[in-house]
Amino acid sequence: MKEISKIIILSALLFVVQACKKDFLERPPVDTLTDGVFYKTESEILAATAPLYNIVWFDYNDKAALAIGDARGGNMVSNDRSAFYKFNVSSTDQTTLLPAYKAFYKIIGQSNLIIQNINRYALNAPEAAKKAGIAEAKFMRALAYYYLVMNWGEIPVIYNNSIQLSDKNIRRNTKESIWAFIIRDLRYSAENLPPVQSQQGRLTKYSAEGMLAKMYLTRSGLGRTKGNRNQSDLDSARIYSADVIKNSGCELLPNYGDLFKSANNNSSKNNKESLFALQWMNASEPWGINNSFQAYMAFSPDITGTGDGWGTAHGASANLIKYFVTEHPEDSVRRKETFMFPEDLYAELNKKAGGTRFTKTDVANVKKYIIGTPDDNGGKGLFMTAYINTYMLRLAEVYLIYAEAILGNSTTTNNSEALNYYNQVRARAKMPVKSQISFTDIFWEKRIETLMEGTAWYEIVRWYYFDKTGALEYISKQDKGSYTINYNHGTQPRSYTATYNSEYYSATNKNFELPIPELEMANAPSLRLDPVPFDLNKLSD
Repeated sequence: MKEISKIIILSALLFVVQACKKDFLERPPVDTLTDGVFYKTESEILAATAPLYNIVWFDYNDKAALAIGDARGGNMVSNDRSAFYKFNVSSTDQTTLLPAYKAFYKIIGQSNLIIQNINRYALNAPEAAKKAGIAEAKFMRALAYYYLVMNWGEIPVIYNNSIQLSDKNIRRNTKESIWAFIIRDLRYSAENLPPVQSQQGRLTKYSAEGMLAKMYLTRSGLGRTKGNRNQSDLDSARIYSADVIKNSGCELLPNYGDLFKSANNNSSKNNKESLFALQWMNASEPWGINNSFQAYMAFSPDITGTGDGWGTAHGASANLIKYFVTEHPEDSVRRKETFMFPEDLYAELNKKAGGTRFTKTDVANVKKYIIGTPDDNGGKGLFMTAYINTYMLRLAEVYLIYAEAILGNSTTTNNSEALNYYNQVRARAKMPVKSQISFTDIFWEKRIETLMEGTAWYEIVRWYYFDKTGALEYISKQDKGSYTINYNHGTQPRSYTATYNSEYYSATNKNFELPIPELEMANAPSLRLDPVPFDLNKLSD
């Protein structure tokens, strides 16, 4: 418990290291953070919740989001993230594992603090503003617990910093009770967030409903078997996703590639497909409000123009090369916007030099979220600071959640609503429509649609909840070896050939979940005890 205590205490100090800015993410003055002077007005509550949109998420976004979400999910190969897709992550890893685990408790700690302070100090603030501020904090807290329970299984629920920091016998809680906590928080958020953004990039009722649909769909399989998911949870996923689709005013962007251009996805301009995105700033001070994705993933410093761009070894996994080269070469729109193949020309990268032509054949480097130099982006961008938001939930994913909720426990469906929204996602990618869909169809569609967005592993965990054999077999068949790609010159549409040096790595029931960091286990021996249910009656807010 000692290490978690440190994390939560440090999270409470995040406000004091943040500079004031005249924008959506304006920070409160240092000397008013922890006394009764602050939280008196709606603007002060908005300032208090602003750090929940970036700095507390930095340590997860920096390295772990792709290491876990995409490398472990079978989408990416990478020298320094290989332990995640080889399923041999050590509990002593302090480069990626520990920072990710700590990051989620920072989010939780900061959220707890905001809830406590609003309840304590915002006595004269407008009631709707108070509830919305608490709803933002509960949304973030719920999402942090989602990542914790999906990656580590049973973990301790921290809901009150002041009470639990002194508990030397903290126990892990059961998955069922953690999920109940997550659902409870998000239901509060859906009931108390406004239907439209109070400021650009802020959460809305529909952000919470979209996330609730995702959570209910996931929980429907917990402890169940194939074809026997919880129907009540499936129904809830269907209801919430339908409300988002039909009443939120959100829309799919017409062009897939536009989703990942800075002009359409930054903290000053969030697009209509975005339901929740981390709001990164065009600044590197204080450290943590900046998006470091491009620094690690761009294949060359020539791409970024800021001295970073260390992603030459990061690229598509061999099993995805097989998908795009052999199995579904027609899925070229999403492929080109996600991974670079030989002779691809990207006019938007390094515009002054006439664009960037990709010539490597030994790896398909990452394109998604790679936005180029500051000159390519209206002067925006610094070292390890790409001016683009990180999607955490967008409408296309909700379309596919809705389709799967309708499918439910059936083997296939030709339901017109399910097909309509499933095929809208495919139509944008210029993929042929289908007249009947299965779980596998939806699973793969979501995988390809959200490649390199940190979602793939969590879809596998969701599958594993109700079909361990199927999920483990899927992992075991993913080729994660090396390969060579060659462009077949003169072909239209473009075609490629590839050769493979195949490698396969299997997950087991024993190593499927990540280990709790050894440092945390050493400081809190009680975490080695069997988990206990969390009592929701303890919650007073």
